[in-house]
This record gives sequence, C-alpha cells and structure tokens, in this order.
Amino acid sequence: MKTETPDASEAGEVDWSAALDRALAGERLSLEDACALEDAPLTRLGEVADELRRRRAGDTVTFIKDRNVNYTNVCDTYCSFCAFYRKPGHEEGYVLSRDELYGKIQETVDAGGVQILMQGGVHPDLDLEWFESMLRDVKDRFDVHMHAFSPEEINDLARKEDLSYREVLRRLEDAGLDSIPGGGGEILVDRVRDTISPLKVSKREWLDVMEAAHDVGLSTTATMMYGTVESWRERMQHLMELRELQDSTGGFMAFICWDFQPGDTPLADRIDDRGPAAEDYLRTLAASRLVLDNFRNMQSSWVTQGPKVGQMALAFGANDMGSTMMEENVVAEAGADYRMTEDEIVSLIEDAGRPAAMRNQRYDAVKRY
Repeated sequence: MKTETPDASEAGEVDWSAALDRALAGERLSLEDACALEDAPLTRLGEVADELRRRRAGDTVTFIKDRNVNYTNVCDTYCSFCAFYRKPGHEEGYVLSRDELYGKIQETVDAGGVQILMQGGVHPDLDLEWFESMLRDVKDRFDVHMHAFSPEEINDLARKEDLSYREVLRRLEDAGLDSIPGGGGEILVDRVRDTISPLKVSKREWLDVMEAAHDVGLSTTATMMYGTVESWRERMQHLMELRELQDSTGGFMAFICWDFQPGDTPLADRIDDRGPAAEDYLRTLAASRLVLDNFRNMQSSWVTQGPKVGQMALAFGANDMGSTMMEENVVAEAGADYRMTEDEIVSLIEDAGRPAAMRNQRYDAVKRY
C-alpha cells in the first residue's frame, strides 16, 4: 500500500505543486491532493502523468479490434444524457434477431476482430434465460471474447430473477460471458446520479456489481462520464471509489473516461459551457493517471474527442487507444461519430513516437508493428 497523505483538514490547503511532487515520489494522493490538480498548469500535469504512465505501463501503446453491438435500444431507465434509448413500445425500438447478431459477429471475425463489446438498454421483457441462450448460441458458433452487460443490466436481471449479483454473474459466465464493461459508471456520487439518471443503479449498486464480478473471476473495466452537473471534486471522489475497490479486488483491467456528448439529449440544455472540451478532457485524464495508482491501463477516448486529441492523450497518461470500433451507436447517436481503421490507429501511435501493438481483453500484446 502506498503512503497516504493527510487530509486538508489536518494539513491545510494542498498546493498543486506539492500534489505533483507527491505523485512523482510514488506517494498516494488524497482527495485534497486530487482536488488541487484542477489548478495545476496543464502542461506540467501532463508531464507528470506521462512519467507515471511510463513507469506503470511502459511505452507501447495498445489497441484491440472489436465491435460494439447494441442488442437492443429499448430502455426504461430514461437517462437524461442518452440519445440512444427508445421507450418500450416505441416504433423505433428493436431487439436484434439471432441472424442479425450472427452477421455482425461474423463480419467482426472476418476482419480479424477478437472481441464483441455487447450492451443494450434495460429492456423490461428480456429475462436471464434470454441472455443465457444468446451467449450459448454465440459461443457455439464463434471463438470470440464476450465483453458484455454493464452493471445496470446485471442489476436489472438480479432484480427480475430475485437472485444475487454473484448468482446472475455465475450463470452468465457459465453461458459464455468472459468479462464486463464499465458502462453506467458516469460519476459515482449519488447527488450527480440522482440528478442525471434517477432510475439508474446507485453508486453502491454499481460498485457492488463490480465487486461481485471480480469475486467470481470476471475482469471488468472502469469508466467515468464527466461534464454534466458534477464538480471537479466529485470527479475526484469517483476516482477514489474506483481506487478503493481496486485495492480490494484488483479486478479492473483499465480505466476509460470521456466527456458528456450533449447532442440531442434531454440534458443538453441544462449544461453550462465548460470551456474547451479538449483541455478539460486532457486534464481529467492526466489527473486520473495520478490518482489511480493501482490501475495499469488507461484508454484514450478518441471516439468522443477525435483522432488528434486521442493522440494527444498518449502524452497525458493514456497507454491504450481502445478499439478500432467497427460499430458504435450510443455516442454516435449523440453526435460524435469518429471512425478509425487499424492502419490509422497504428499511424497515430507511431507518429506520436510510440511503438504500437494489438492486444486482447487482458491487455496482452498479440501483434506488434
């Protein structure tokens, strides 16, 4: 365990330079240290984050070839930041047929993809047996990693079936589930969640699903969607929650943050102008690298920020470029629709002066360039 620094109540107000010095010395940052990073010069913060990235993850930048498949857009959680969902009974609602699903997976495999990231809305009519059947059908036909079902979906199934999270996860794992994405993390502060997604899982429920997944042997990713109604301090509280759980379980493989994409969402008109989005993103990413001292991997969010800012993220703490993203619907529905091929991702990495490697979900390199 790294050394804990005293809280501001014990040591007085924390200076950003002292927080950066502590991070470089390998000390664990307190919440007050993390809050001070809001005022640090962006270039200096980036330099420290880049050095810590080098120490923890090395210089190679990885990425994966996969596809985001949304098996349904029907959802009764009605998050105010989402432009993708359709209410139950809506004429634009869908559930993918097996043939449609197989077609998407076959295209992915044919293109060299090794993973399917599958999530959907919280559909009131889909039960646990439906998900088990889907997973078995996929695994009977394809040798592909199923990175699927966010804590929100797991919580919904546990509620419907009157089962514990662990029981639901064991049954899904037996059917073919390999790991779980971190969707629905947003900001792990209930004040924020109650404002932007009052019907969604609470902070505690999200963390409990992740802990249960780690306990049954399923690795997961951790996420943060920022830029809605939260303060900088609440962003840092989110990171503290993740760090504490990672201390306990070690089950998070990576951290991914991205900014709210207002687009055609109910929340768009309620958000004040927060200034340059790229600067805010790079600051948040770099701070995450400093605070999350027990995470090795951090993804660049080029899907929301675009390729150039995604490349800049490699100098602000990121060591992974995420996915080639053969298909992405949720962020695109809100207005951010960036795409990159394998060659384009490799070129961006190499132009940044870093070696590139394709990886699997465990972040093991499977091909070097």
